[in-house]
Amino acid sequence: MKIKPEIQSRCIELRNQTSNESDNQMRISGVAVVFESPTVLYEYNGVKYKEIIDRKALNNADFSKCCLKYNHTDIVPVLARTRNGSLKTSIKDHGLEFEAQLFNTTAGKDVYTLIKEGGLDKCSFAFTTKRSEYDVKTHTRKILEIDKVFDISIVDNPAYDDTSVEARSFFELQNQKEKQALENVVRKRKLLLIATY
Repeated sequence: MKIKPEIQSRCIELRNQTSNESDNQMRISGVAVVFESPTVLYEYNGVKYKEIIDRKALNNADFSKCCLKYNHTDIVPVLARTRNGSLKTSIKDHGLEFEAQLFNTTAGKDVYTLIKEGGLDKCSFAFTTKRSEYDVKTHTRKILEIDKVFDISIVDNPAYDDTSVEARSFFELQNQKEKQALENVVRKRKLLLIATY
């Protein structure tokens, strides 16, 4: 099934939150993506729809314009970026790790302080999907290839309701298709029963 590319985002724990270096360094690190980990992104009519990001999904992804942001917003200035080397990403066996030297701005200082004091401990990433597959039986979408990673974000509210609009619309469509297929089967059985009398 071909999915129209839309920017999506997912949340994960922010780990290894701050370095042991002096505060003026403002270095942070974390894990933005965990591979092969089923995550329930949506529940509709009692059915849980899950998503898995394949271990090879990021192998050919474009990180050239990736930024570190706060809550995926453009209102707060960018905290770091790959283009100047202040944001570094590394694809590991378990997922996507990142390290950032935050810009020496008011926003950078505020975010760093919040991370250090435990006020911010989640991160997310925004991306477009190039290739995915969907298993109707398990209601699981597997992201096989990510086209572009737009940003890694430090987030204060990791609710999937706020961060996966595209995923909800994808899973709502799948739910409708599954209901329609079931209704078609029931209708055919009724017609077959009527024809046998």
